[in-house]
Amino acid sequence: MPFKAVDIVGISILVDYAEMFREAGADVDLVVNPCSFEASADEIVAAIGDADIVITQTTFQAFPRSVLSRLNNCRLITSIGVGCESLDIDAATELGILAVNVPDASIREVSDHTMALILACTRRLFQLNDIVKKGGWKAIGDPYITGEIWPGLSKLEGQTLGLIAFGRIARAVVPKAKAFGMRVIAYDPYVSSEVFRNLDVEQVDLDRLLTESDIVSIHAPLTPETEGMIGLEELRKMKPTACLVNTGRGSVVDNEALYTALAEGYIAMAAVDVTEPEPIPAGSPLLKLDNFIITAHSAGISPQAFTELQRRPGKEIIRFVQGEWPVGLLDPRMKETYSQRWGPL
Repeated sequence: MPFKAVDIVGISILVDYAEMFREAGADVDLVVNPCSFEASADEIVAAIGDADIVITQTTFQAFPRSVLSRLNNCRLITSIGVGCESLDIDAATELGILAVNVPDASIREVSDHTMALILACTRRLFQLNDIVKKGGWKAIGDPYITGEIWPGLSKLEGQTLGLIAFGRIARAVVPKAKAFGMRVIAYDPYVSSEVFRNLDVEQVDLDRLLTESDIVSIHAPLTPETEGMIGLEELRKMKPTACLVNTGRGSVVDNEALYTALAEGYIAMAAVDVTEPEPIPAGSPLLKLDNFIITAHSAGISPQAFTELQRRPGKEIIRFVQGEWPVGLLDPRMKETYSQRWGPL
């Protein structure tokens, strides 16, 4: 009897998962039943029905315990992308449901984008570009440019980059930053000291990272622990010449505190790819600041990354149906609890 898979995000409009299953010889019946990102728990449960497998995007579609416990036939939930803040991982583990994301999604793209934002801050690229386009470059040695912009320019060599969270993307930033001659330090209480040593990165606590870094780059996922972790108190610990970069999650930074820090000169610049909410409201005071850069949640995007991101749920389903554990398991304990409930793969 074939497995039943339901796509509740509508990604099958872009990727022919049914064809992928046929080509791989995977016995899967696919149903496409999209839900909005604002769908209620009842709507999500109804859309999934008696499916064995769910294709979703748990950055937006919510899977708390109250939903997971009602999915009586569900064995596998595969989510597009890295973010899974709306999925109760502990509940999925306890219930014997395999929940997977795409942990290696867009690593090169986001690490490249991080370096681009660092350079945009330290070389004041957007400010210079805007001045010229608005007719403000009157002559070589223009006094506004030389007096107001040039003093804020700096080289990367010898500067300290502090990475908040030390996962895959942050680790990919390390060799790129070191190629510019930067010193790299990082804070992550959940990563072993051996990982830091292998990459020649100094492991520090958060206070030391904030006070010593010339650039602070955030790569943390959104969890109850990280939500709002960078507030005014943390920003005031940074150097007045320092820059804040965020390609992690918008909710890690308090927007009001960030505005105050930038407007009052507690830090020099901020460049972010993510905000909370998204899109950032048109009336946000941050958008009026010359020392604030925002790039519309685009760090992970390239044609190559987008293609792989779209196809990954299908690949994980094929692995599962053919008796292999998924690559992107969110908790390794899921193997044991799954086997206890459903038997071996």
